[in-house]
Amino acid sequence: MSELNAPYAPGTPAWVDMMTTDRVATMDFYGALFGWDFEIGDQETGYYTLALVRGRPVAGFGEMPPDVMFPVVWTTYLATDDLDETLERIAAAGGKVLVPEFDTGGPGRGAITIDPTGAAFGLWEAGEHIGAYVVNEPGAVVWNELATRDPDGATEFYRQVFGFGLEPLPDFPYTQLQVDGHTVGGVFGMDKGIPAEIPPHWMAYFQVSDVDETVARARDLGGIPVGAVADSLFGRFATLGDPMGATFKVIQVPPYSPG
Repeated sequence: MSELNAPYAPGTPAWVDMMTTDRVATMDFYGALFGWDFEIGDQETGYYTLALVRGRPVAGFGEMPPDVMFPVVWTTYLATDDLDETLERIAAAGGKVLVPEFDTGGPGRGAITIDPTGAAFGLWEAGEHIGAYVVNEPGAVVWNELATRDPDGATEFYRQVFGFGLEPLPDFPYTQLQVDGHTVGGVFGMDKGIPAEIPPHWMAYFQVSDVDETVARARDLGGIPVGAVADSLFGRFATLGDPMGATFKVIQVPPYSPG
């Protein structure tokens, strides 16, 4: 169990959200999958909806305007204490702005950018809303990971922008990203075995108590399991697609007994 009440250190993944094609169907799917409750914003916010665990925000989503044709994806937002300065560093390091700065008033300011390898990510400068108030427990985000075909270029970009410490894993194409000595995320190098049509992307992992049961429930709810459930040093995990097309991972962290 982990509750937070202060802004995240710069560079730390602080929030995940998405624009979905059907907000009600999204609530039905994830509410049944993770046991989320919801807090629905007013018309002025476009009915932006907060997903809640124990009454505390863990993720959010809004409804995509009918004239917009973007894919439905979960977006990872990295914390910043100075949005304008961070955007300048991103441009200097070869990144680009996808969605210009937006100011939500009291909650905070954000933007969505693209790193030089093609992966999109958000920035969040906290105001009244720090991001996720619950992490590292069932129903909440436990990990955020960049998958890219240029891991060296990606890690150098994020090091320049956020000052990350880098901790490569031995014998595996994976580098952990660290803030003040604490591991906050990872960069995975996609090899030729991963289909070329899968673009570079940030992926959110949601913790669950039983990954096999969660995969079965997702299928019953209209979700799509992507590949098989697998075991790793960090837990038993699976990739899922929701009925609207967004992909995410679920992970059952140790200790557990693989079936």
